Amino acid sequence: MTPGTPRNRSDQTLAGSFERYLQDKGKGRGGDGGNYRRNAARELERFAKWAAGDRGDNDWTGILPDDVDRDPTFEELDERVFRKYARHLVGDRGLKLNTVQTYYRYISAWCGWCVNEGYLEAHYAQRASAMAPLPEDDGRKPGDQQAWTSEQRHDLTRHVDGRARDAVEAYTTLPENTDPLDKQRARYAALKTARDRALVFVLAYTAVRVGELLRDPNDPRRRGIRWEDISLDDGSMDVYRKKQQWDAASLPDPAISPLRSYRKLMEPPTERWPVFPTFDQRTLAELVQEELTERGERPEAITKRREEYARDLLLALDADIRPPSITTDGARSILQRLSEVAEIDINHPKHDYLAPHGGRRGMGEVLVRAFGYTVAARYVDNSEEMVRERYSHIEAGELGDVATEALEEIDDVG
Repeated sequence: MTPGTPRNRSDQTLAGSFERYLQDKGKGRGGDGGNYRRNAARELERFAKWAAGDRGDNDWTGILPDDVDRDPTFEELDERVFRKYARHLVGDRGLKLNTVQTYYRYISAWCGWCVNEGYLEAHYAQRASAMAPLPEDDGRKPGDQQAWTSEQRHDLTRHVDGRARDAVEAYTTLPENTDPLDKQRARYAALKTARDRALVFVLAYTAVRVGELLRDPNDPRRRGIRWEDISLDDGSMDVYRKKQQWDAASLPDPAISPLRSYRKLMEPPTERWPVFPTFDQRTLAELVQEELTERGERPEAITKRREEYARDLLLALDADIRPPSITTDGARSILQRLSEVAEIDINHPKHDYLAPHGGRRGMGEVLVRAFGYTVAARYVDNSEEMVRERYSHIEAGELGDVATEALEEIDDVG
């Protein structure tokens, strides 16, 4: 089955997807090893049993009506189910707050994989309403929120840069007699890695909120930035800010080169094309068929035309069929994949990958330490008061150094 192709969700049981997921996430030959696989398998099994109401003392109601005797299928899953499970984790097992977050992340990661594999239409587990019952305040200070360290930023950007360079070189150095479809496949691979590189660099260096950069399905004003919103020569881009208005954001030098290279490779047919379009095959297939039908092409002609392309994205580029931007959930899925493949060392109680907001907070850390709170507040588009609160651990550390120096001077005098 082509990735992203919708499945018949009414006859697909949840447990039927577990082995494939665990193989993808496992280590070693066949994906049958690794701590993550073992822990994820345990939590997935518990989730399936909870969904089926499979418990000896029968205090789990499950997600099916009482008169239905079968295992739950993907057809029954929506954000309300994950909300109920989040509430179950919080209240039913006496778990510590961080453990609740960890166990829910196993289920959420599987849910994201199911979207990519066509089992689910949306990443329901990441919806705000689904995650609402999860504990928010576990005693951590603002400075304990994830912030990409310099080493993590370097490791991730170096990884995506290497992947993109290799893919672009493989495409641009193909022999002239290369089969057209093979050449298209190479171009598609180069485009995808170049898009991922540009996205990572923008998140790592601009401190722009991911919701300002990409599409929010629940807010039509947040349609994702387009090429018309970016000025590579000026080093700026227009984004729809959290304060509900358009504003200019800075594009520092590290982000400009990946964007320029990516644009050259893509050659968007118009400036209104999204900078970070979805590469989801299911979405693009539906879009291409609908648009070509509206343009008056008959089904047989559409089928023949699609067969001339290795991917619908390439047809969309040639025919100027503008796809939607990737969503904020899509960006999280991309970063989860890249963090895992790049083997980034992450030790954080909430995230096992480099989350988008961590790039923003990481840049905030850099700017506060280098130029102070006022400059950092302007760059991250926040009040100085908020920045001081969020990065209070930096000031506390600096005051600690001052106190230490004062004590040393007193001791010297004594």
